[in-house]
Amino acid sequence: MKGGMQGMLKQVQKMQAEMQKVQSELGNKTVSEEAGGGMIKATANGNREIISVEIDPQVINSEEKEILEDLVVAAVNKALESAAKLAEEEMAKVTKGMIPPGMNIPGF
Repeated sequence: MKGGMQGMLKQVQKMQAEMQKVQSELGNKTVSEEAGGGMIKATANGNREIISVEIDPQVINSEEKEILEDLVVAAVNKALESAAKLAEEEMAKVTKGMIPPGMNIPGF
């Protein structure tokens, strides 16, 4: 039984090292989402940080400020959702078979 526990411990340590590597790489991966038919574009990295927002100059109109703000929020929320999905998919590659699906463990 002792050999089995040591083997399991080594496997967990390997998984932790791989997860740290994936987490550091997620900062270099990006996802972009659009709102308003592409008039607003938000880009996030795999760490769920917004790294850019692009606004088509044609939609900048002081009379429609609230609409523009709503479109920015929509694009940012979509980008953050996609970033979360990207992070989840990348981590799932590492934890495959180790953590049951749907089990939410902080940091995994």
